[in-house]
Amino acid sequence: MFESDLLDRLSRVHPMVPPVLFAPIIAVLFALGQEGAPAVGVITWIAGGWLFWTLTEYWMHRLVFHFEPQEGIGARLHWIIHGVHHDHPNDSMRLVMPPSVSIPLAAAFYGAFSVVLGTPAAHLFGAGFLAGYLAYDMTHYHVHHHKARTGLGKLLYELHMRHHFQDDTRGFGVSAPFWDYAFGTPHRRGSSR
Repeated sequence: MFESDLLDRLSRVHPMVPPVLFAPIIAVLFALGQEGAPAVGVITWIAGGWLFWTLTEYWMHRLVFHFEPQEGIGARLHWIIHGVHHDHPNDSMRLVMPPSVSIPLAAAFYGAFSVVLGTPAAHLFGAGFLAGYLAYDMTHYHVHHHKARTGLGKLLYELHMRHHFQDDTRGFGVSAPFWDYAFGTPHRRGSSR
């Protein structure tokens, strides 16, 4: 798919890679952050991290992944980052974020959390954020490669497939479609827009 074999290999990821990489990190951050902290504080920081992830997911998908320069290096970068997924939505090895992208982004976000929140709050907030990221990656893989059996699963599948096949300027929240309603970009169920 790519002219460079290295770039092609770096863009292909087995869907079990994110859980293998991030579940231990989430566990360590949780262990470091919860020690001696009141349960309500632990839950609040983790929930806050997850909620912040959902907002990040929405805006990153909307502004970064769907920023589409028409030519030059910007157009090529867009295609590598997200366009390839829209061109080949059923490629099971291009549905989760490659570690070459997810690890530096996770480290940058955790660094920002540490500066802004300090520790141990950053540990818990980071654990919630990364758990949200992991839920997003697994949800994204699931809606592309499994048959939804629950009402929520069917809704997420429908909304994401509408994003792919009807209007890619709507429906940016993959694991948290409520942000599409908050920011005016929802797909209307049962219609083409």
